[in-house]
Formats: sequence, structure tokens, C-alpha cells
Amino acid sequence: MAATKSPSDAFRIDSRLRDAGLFLREALRTFRATGSVVPSSPALAAALTHHLVERDDPSAPLTIMEGGAGTGPVSRAIAAHMRPGDTADLVEANPEMAAHLRTLVETDSDFAAVREQIEVHDRLVTEMGTDRRYDLIVSGLPFANFTAEEVREILDYYFTVLRPGGRLSFFGYLYTKEVKAVIAPREDYLRQARSSWVVEEWVNRYGVRTDRVMANFPPAWIHHLRKPRD
Repeated sequence: MAATKSPSDAFRIDSRLRDAGLFLREALRTFRATGSVVPSSPALAAALTHHLVERDDPSAPLTIMEGGAGTGPVSRAIAAHMRPGDTADLVEANPEMAAHLRTLVETDSDFAAVREQIEVHDRLVTEMGTDRRYDLIVSGLPFANFTAEEVREILDYYFTVLRPGGRLSFFGYLYTKEVKAVIAPREDYLRQARSSWVVEEWVNRYGVRTDRVMANFPPAWIHHLRKPRD
């Protein structure tokens, strides 16, 4: 006999379906700022939060930022691995997604143990100011959709607010540049190529690891960067 789902399992599935529905609606409306029509997979979320699980100092609390939190698939993974003393700022510029994320943190059981340690901010990451410092930044922003100047501004900001030795993890989709070279208007392809050159510059300077996540749609790569200690 097949096992029946508990009420909590059914609630969790229903909640995640609502997450996905909102993400799709807002992605179709504001694709440039979203970059995908499908939320990040559990495999991608797990890879992005690698440094939250494998900590340099397991006894030290972490300050965490998630940039471009969307409807919360990576936020759930962050919450699952937070420990007492950790704090997290979830930053999302889309007001509909930010409102949904705030409700999620306040009511969803995945956040119950750490909701007092989490704050949601409905603004651009670069509007967060420089009075905060982070040990770990996880970014879901779609750099491939931004101009080179926007990408550089965001990466400059991340490294300004990262503590020395702090880590940045961000992702992009595999093969998008190759696909755009074939099907996209020339200016769109050139814009993405310039953005990718900025990303490559930062990865070459600060990168410590790159992962591929095939269990995502589309498949993705993840770059892990580390700010020098001095």
C-alpha cells in the first residue's frame, strides 16, 4: 500500500506550488530582472549554500546575505542550515516576490526555527548600504541579463560588504552565450558577452571553486569566490 502524505507534507507541497506559480507570473512580467521562468532546484540551492554547510569555523556564527531571493527556494536551504547566532538578510527588489517571501518567513514551517534571525528587504542589493558586513553572500541575480556596468557595480558592492575571508557564491546558466550567438539579436549577444567578461575577470581574480549542476532547468554553473584576508 502506498504511503499517505501527512498534512504537513501536503501543506509544504502546496506552499512550494504557490512559490512556483508566483515566480512564473513575475518572471514572464519582468524577465530581465528574473532570468528564468523556473525557480532554482533543490540541487542548485544545495550547491549555492555549500559554504553555509562546510564552514571554516563551525563554532562561529555567520552573517549571510541572499541577493535576488525570488520566491525563496534558496532561502529555504539557507534556513535549513542556519545555526543559533547566524543572521540572514534576504534581498529581493521585486515587490510581489518580496511580500511573498516575507509571508513565507513569517508562516512557513521551513523557517520556524530561525525566523527571528532572518530579515527580508524589498530593494536592490546595491541599495542595502555599506554599514553591514557579511561572511557569506549567495547571489541569485541573473548577471547574463544585465549590462557589464551593472554586473561590475553589483560585484563591487558584494566585495565591499564581504568581510576579509568572506565568500560569494553565484550562478549562471550553461550554454546561454552559445545559444544567444545563434538565435539572439547581435546587440543582445554582445551585451551578454561583455557581462560574461566581467564575471570571468572576477572569477579569475578571486575564484576558488566552480561547480556544475545538471539537476536544474536550465543546467547551471556555480562560481565560489573568496575575498582576500588582506
